[in-house]
Amino acid sequence: MSIEQRSLGTLDVSAIGLGCMGLSMNYGEPVETESGVRLIRAAYDFGVTFFDTAQIYGPFTNETLVGESVAPIRDQVVIATKFGFGFDGTDRTGLDSRPDTIRASVDQSLRRLRTDRIDLLYQHRVDPEVPIEDVAGTVKELIEAGKVGHFGLSEAGAATIRRAHAVQPVAAVQNEYSIWARECEAEVLPTCTELGIGLVPWSPLGQGFLTGAVRTGQKFASTDIRSRFPRVHRRGARGQPACRRPGRRHRGPAAGDAGAGCVGLAAGQVSERGADPRLPQPRPGPGERSSSAGPAHPGRD
Repeated sequence: MSIEQRSLGTLDVSAIGLGCMGLSMNYGEPVETESGVRLIRAAYDFGVTFFDTAQIYGPFTNETLVGESVAPIRDQVVIATKFGFGFDGTDRTGLDSRPDTIRASVDQSLRRLRTDRIDLLYQHRVDPEVPIEDVAGTVKELIEAGKVGHFGLSEAGAATIRRAHAVQPVAAVQNEYSIWARECEAEVLPTCTELGIGLVPWSPLGQGFLTGAVRTGQKFASTDIRSRFPRVHRRGARGQPACRRPGRRHRGPAAGDAGAGCVGLAAGQVSERGADPRLPQPRPGPGERSSSAGPAHPGRD
Protein backbone atom coordinates (compact mmCIF):
# COMPACT_ATOMS: atom_id res chain seq x y z
CA MET A 1 0.00 0.00 0.00
CA SER A 2 1.31 3.49 -0.80
CA ILE A 3 0.59 6.98 0.51
CA GLU A 4 1.12 10.28 -1.27
CA GLN A 5 4.57 11.75 -0.73
CA ARG A 6 5.27 15.29 0.49
CA SER A 7 8.47 17.32 0.60
CA LEU A 8 9.93 18.81 3.77
CA GLY A 9 12.56 20.99 2.18
CA THR A 10 14.56 18.38 0.23
CA LEU A 11 13.35 15.49 2.41
CA ASP A 12 10.58 13.31 0.93
CA VAL A 13 8.16 11.72 3.43
CA SER A 14 4.76 10.05 3.38
CA ALA A 15 1.99 12.65 3.63
CA ILE A 16 0.74 10.82 6.70
CA GLY A 17 3.28 10.11 9.41
CA LEU A 18 3.14 8.33 12.75
CA GLY A 19 3.94 10.28 15.90
CA CYS A 20 5.08 7.58 18.32
CA MET A 21 5.03 9.50 21.62
CA GLY A 22 1.71 8.07 22.80
CA LEU A 23 3.14 4.55 22.79
CA SER A 24 5.48 5.43 25.65
CA MET A 25 3.90 8.31 27.59
CA ASN A 26 1.13 10.88 28.01
CA TYR A 27 -1.82 8.68 27.04
CA GLY A 28 -1.93 6.30 29.97
CA GLU A 29 0.52 3.49 30.62
CA PRO A 30 3.17 2.66 28.00
CA VAL A 31 2.34 -0.16 25.62
CA GLU A 32 4.21 -3.44 25.78
CA THR A 33 7.22 -3.46 23.46
CA GLU A 34 5.78 -6.25 21.31
CA SER A 35 2.54 -4.34 20.78
CA GLY A 36 4.39 -1.13 19.96
CA VAL A 37 6.63 -2.86 17.43
CA ARG A 38 3.61 -4.50 15.83
CA LEU A 39 1.77 -1.17 15.56
CA ILE A 40 4.71 0.69 14.01
CA ARG A 41 5.33 -2.07 11.48
CA ALA A 42 1.62 -2.16 10.65
CA ALA A 43 1.77 1.58 9.92
CA TYR A 44 4.65 0.91 7.53
CA ASP A 45 2.62 -1.82 5.83
CA PHE A 46 -0.14 0.78 5.31
CA GLY A 47 2.37 3.04 3.52
CA VAL A 48 3.63 5.26 6.35
CA THR A 49 7.34 5.97 6.03
CA PHE A 50 7.64 8.96 8.40
CA PHE A 51 8.10 8.17 12.10
CA ASP A 52 8.47 10.79 14.84
CA THR A 53 10.00 10.35 18.28
CA ALA A 54 12.13 12.34 20.78
CA GLN A 55 14.62 11.86 23.59
CA ILE A 56 12.13 13.03 26.21
CA TYR A 57 9.44 10.52 25.24
CA GLY A 58 9.69 8.01 28.05
CA PRO A 59 12.23 9.53 28.47
CA PHE A 60 14.44 7.63 26.04
CA THR A 61 12.28 4.51 25.80
CA ASN A 62 10.31 5.70 22.77
CA GLU A 63 13.47 6.11 20.70
CA THR A 64 14.45 2.58 21.71
CA LEU A 65 11.04 1.28 20.63
CA VAL A 66 11.17 3.08 17.30
CA GLY A 67 14.71 1.88 16.68
CA GLU A 68 13.75 -1.75 17.25
CA SER A 69 10.61 -1.41 15.16
CA VAL A 70 12.17 0.06 12.03
CA ALA A 71 15.53 -1.75 12.15
CA PRO A 72 14.52 -4.25 9.42
CA ILE A 73 13.23 -1.45 7.18
CA ARG A 74 15.63 1.33 8.12
CA ASP A 75 16.51 2.37 4.58
CA GLN A 76 12.84 2.60 3.58
CA VAL A 77 11.75 5.00 6.34
CA VAL A 78 12.44 8.51 7.63
CA ILE A 79 13.15 8.91 11.35
CA ALA A 80 12.60 12.25 13.07
CA THR A 81 13.74 12.83 16.64
CA LYS A 82 14.41 15.83 18.88
CA PHE A 83 16.88 17.35 21.31
CA GLY A 84 16.60 20.32 23.62
CA PHE A 85 16.42 19.21 27.25
CA GLY A 86 18.90 18.38 29.97
CA PHE A 87 18.62 15.30 32.18
CA ASP A 88 19.81 14.06 35.54
CA GLY A 89 19.36 10.35 34.95
CA THR A 90 15.77 10.16 33.74
CA ASP A 91 14.72 13.42 35.43
CA ARG A 92 14.37 16.35 33.07
CA THR A 93 16.26 19.40 34.33
CA GLY A 94 14.96 21.98 31.88
CA LEU A 95 15.67 23.40 28.46
CA ASP A 96 19.23 22.84 27.29
CA SER A 97 20.33 23.46 23.70
CA ARG A 98 23.96 24.19 24.40
CA PRO A 99 26.17 22.82 21.59
CA ASP A 100 27.80 20.14 23.76
CA THR A 101 24.40 18.98 24.94
CA ILE A 102 23.15 18.76 21.35
CA ARG A 103 26.15 16.67 20.31
CA ALA A 104 25.79 14.31 23.26
CA SER A 105 22.04 14.01 22.71
CA VAL A 106 22.51 13.07 19.05
CA ASP A 107 25.08 10.38 19.88
CA GLN A 108 22.73 8.90 22.48
CA SER A 109 19.75 9.03 20.11
CA LEU A 110 21.74 7.28 17.38
CA ARG A 111 22.47 4.40 19.74
CA ARG A 112 18.87 4.07 20.88
CA LEU A 113 17.55 4.30 17.33
CA ARG A 114 20.03 1.67 16.09
CA THR A 115 21.06 3.84 13.17
CA ASP A 116 24.02 5.78 11.83
CA ARG A 117 22.05 8.91 10.94
CA ILE A 118 18.99 10.87 12.03
CA ASP A 119 17.00 11.88 8.97
CA LEU A 120 15.30 14.89 10.59
CA LEU A 121 16.56 16.44 13.83
CA TYR A 122 14.34 18.98 15.58
CA GLN A 123 15.10 21.38 18.38
CA HIS A 124 12.20 20.34 20.61
CA ARG A 125 11.67 23.74 22.19
CA VAL A 126 13.51 27.02 21.69
CA ASP A 127 16.05 27.63 24.47
CA PRO A 128 16.07 31.35 25.33
CA GLU A 129 19.53 30.98 26.89
CA VAL A 130 21.19 29.79 23.68
CA PRO A 131 21.16 31.89 20.48
CA ILE A 132 19.33 30.04 17.73
CA GLU A 133 22.30 30.74 15.46
CA ASP A 134 24.47 28.60 17.76
CA VAL A 135 21.89 25.82 17.66
CA ALA A 136 21.64 25.92 13.87
CA GLY A 137 25.41 26.05 13.54
CA THR A 138 25.82 22.97 15.73
CA VAL A 139 23.25 21.03 13.72
CA LYS A 140 25.00 22.16 10.54
CA GLU A 141 28.22 20.58 11.84
CA LEU A 142 26.34 17.36 12.61
CA ILE A 143 24.92 17.34 9.09
CA GLU A 144 28.40 17.81 7.65
CA ALA A 145 29.60 14.93 9.83
CA GLY A 146 26.89 12.66 8.40
CA LYS A 147 25.09 12.10 11.70
CA VAL A 148 22.04 14.19 10.74
CA GLY A 149 20.25 14.62 7.44
CA HIS A 150 17.98 17.64 7.94
CA PHE A 151 17.26 20.33 10.53
CA GLY A 152 13.89 21.11 12.08
CA LEU A 153 12.35 23.34 14.75
CA SER A 154 9.38 22.71 17.03
CA GLU A 155 7.08 25.39 18.44
CA ALA A 156 9.28 28.16 17.04
CA GLY A 157 8.08 31.62 16.03
CA ALA A 158 8.53 33.21 12.62
CA ALA A 159 11.52 35.38 13.59
CA THR A 160 13.37 32.43 15.13
CA ILE A 161 12.70 30.32 12.04
CA ARG A 162 14.20 33.01 9.82
CA ARG A 163 17.32 33.38 11.97
CA ALA A 164 17.90 29.64 12.08
CA HIS A 165 17.26 29.21 8.37
CA ALA A 166 19.91 31.81 7.56
CA VAL A 167 22.56 29.61 9.20
CA GLN A 168 21.30 26.13 8.26
CA PRO A 169 18.30 25.56 5.99
CA VAL A 170 15.31 24.40 8.03
CA ALA A 171 13.49 21.47 6.42
CA ALA A 172 10.49 21.35 8.73
CA VAL A 173 8.71 23.17 11.53
CA GLN A 174 6.56 21.13 13.89
CA ASN A 175 3.90 23.25 15.58
CA GLU A 176 0.46 22.49 16.94
CA TYR A 177 -2.04 22.96 14.12
CA SER A 178 -5.63 21.83 13.76
CA ILE A 179 -9.14 23.18 13.32
CA TRP A 180 -9.10 24.47 16.89
CA ALA A 181 -5.42 25.51 17.10
CA ARG A 182 -4.76 27.83 14.19
CA GLU A 183 -2.34 30.38 15.66
CA CYS A 184 0.44 29.38 13.26
CA GLU A 185 -1.64 30.60 10.30
CA ALA A 186 -0.85 34.21 11.23
CA GLU A 187 2.95 34.19 10.83
CA VAL A 188 4.53 30.74 10.98
CA LEU A 189 2.72 29.13 8.06
CA PRO A 190 3.31 32.09 5.71
CA THR A 191 7.00 32.14 6.74
CA CYS A 192 7.34 28.43 6.03
CA THR A 193 5.66 28.88 2.65
CA GLU A 194 7.96 31.76 1.75
CA LEU A 195 11.14 29.90 2.75
CA GLY A 196 10.15 26.52 1.33
CA ILE A 197 9.91 24.86 4.76
CA GLY A 198 7.50 22.01 5.45
CA LEU A 199 4.98 22.37 8.28
CA VAL A 200 4.40 19.19 10.29
CA PRO A 201 1.38 19.67 12.58
CA TRP A 202 1.27 17.97 15.92
CA SER A 203 -2.15 17.05 17.26
CA PRO A 204 -4.08 17.68 14.02
CA LEU A 205 -6.96 15.69 15.54
CA GLY A 206 -7.04 17.75 18.73
CA GLN A 207 -5.80 14.96 21.03
CA GLY A 208 -8.70 12.80 19.94
CA PHE A 209 -11.46 15.34 20.49
CA LEU A 210 -11.83 16.20 16.83
CA THR A 211 -12.46 12.53 16.09
CA GLY A 212 -15.63 12.63 18.17
CA ALA A 213 -14.17 10.04 20.54
CA VAL A 214 -13.76 12.43 23.50
CA ARG A 215 -17.08 13.19 25.12
CA THR A 216 -18.32 16.26 26.95
CA GLY A 217 -17.09 16.16 30.53
CA GLN A 218 -14.93 13.09 29.98
CA LYS A 219 -12.38 12.50 32.75
CA PHE A 220 -8.81 11.42 32.12
CA ALA A 221 -6.30 9.62 34.31
CA SER A 222 -3.44 11.62 35.82
CA THR A 223 -1.08 9.81 33.43
CA ASP A 224 -3.02 11.23 30.47
CA ILE A 225 -1.75 14.62 29.29
CA ARG A 226 -5.30 15.62 28.36
CA SER A 227 -6.16 15.85 32.04
CA ARG A 228 -4.13 19.08 32.00
CA PHE A 229 -5.44 20.51 28.72
CA PRO A 230 -8.48 22.78 29.22
CA ARG A 231 -9.67 22.49 25.62
CA VAL A 232 -10.71 18.87 26.14
CA HIS A 233 -12.59 19.60 29.38
CA ARG A 234 -16.27 20.41 29.58
CA ARG A 235 -16.01 24.02 28.44
CA GLY A 236 -13.85 23.14 25.44
CA ALA A 237 -16.06 20.24 24.44
CA ARG A 238 -19.20 22.39 24.45
CA GLY A 239 -17.49 24.80 22.08
CA GLN A 240 -16.97 22.18 19.35
CA PRO A 241 -20.42 20.92 18.29
CA ALA A 242 -19.32 19.76 14.82
CA CYS A 243 -17.65 16.67 16.20
CA ARG A 244 -20.25 15.57 18.71
CA ARG A 245 -21.51 13.03 16.19
CA PRO A 246 -18.58 10.88 14.98
CA GLY A 247 -20.64 9.37 12.13
CA ARG A 248 -21.78 12.67 10.69
CA ARG A 249 -20.60 13.43 7.13
CA HIS A 250 -19.24 16.89 6.35
CA ARG A 251 -18.95 18.64 2.99
CA GLY A 252 -16.49 21.14 1.57
CA PRO A 253 -13.00 21.29 0.02
CA ALA A 254 -11.27 19.67 2.97
CA ALA A 255 -13.83 16.86 3.15
CA GLY A 256 -13.70 15.79 -0.48
CA ASP A 257 -16.54 15.20 -2.93
CA ALA A 258 -18.03 12.29 -0.99
CA GLY A 259 -17.92 14.10 2.32
CA ALA A 260 -15.94 13.04 5.38
CA GLY A 261 -16.40 12.16 9.01
CA CYS A 262 -14.74 14.11 11.81
CA VAL A 263 -11.34 12.48 11.37
CA GLY A 264 -11.28 13.08 7.64
CA LEU A 265 -12.46 16.66 8.02
CA ALA A 266 -9.90 17.48 10.72
CA ALA A 267 -7.01 15.94 8.80
CA GLY A 268 -8.23 17.37 5.51
CA GLN A 269 -8.29 20.89 6.86
CA VAL A 270 -4.57 20.93 7.67
CA SER A 271 -3.73 18.99 4.52
CA GLU A 272 -5.53 21.56 2.39
CA ARG A 273 -3.25 24.23 3.86
CA GLY A 274 -0.20 22.32 2.62
CA ALA A 275 0.61 20.63 5.93
CA ASP A 276 1.23 16.97 6.67
CA PRO A 277 -1.39 15.44 9.00
CA ARG A 278 -0.29 12.80 11.49
CA LEU A 279 -1.69 9.33 11.66
CA PRO A 280 -3.96 8.34 14.54
CA GLN A 281 -2.89 5.14 16.26
CA PRO A 282 -4.26 2.10 14.41
CA ARG A 283 -6.76 0.33 16.63
CA PRO A 284 -4.91 -2.55 18.34
CA GLY A 285 -6.06 -6.12 18.36
CA PRO A 286 -7.59 -8.01 21.30
CA GLY A 287 -5.58 -7.66 24.49
CA GLU A 288 -3.59 -4.70 23.24
CA ARG A 289 -3.81 -1.14 24.48
CA SER A 290 -6.90 0.66 23.21
CA SER A 291 -6.31 3.76 21.11
CA SER A 292 -9.94 4.79 20.81
CA ALA A 293 -9.46 7.78 23.12
CA GLY A 294 -7.13 9.60 20.77
CA PRO A 295 -4.24 9.71 18.33
CA ALA A 296 -0.53 9.25 18.75
CA HIS A 297 1.28 12.40 17.76
CA PRO A 298 4.30 14.48 18.73
CA GLY A 299 2.31 16.25 21.48
CA ARG A 300 3.17 19.15 23.69
CA ASP A 301 5.54 18.45 26.59
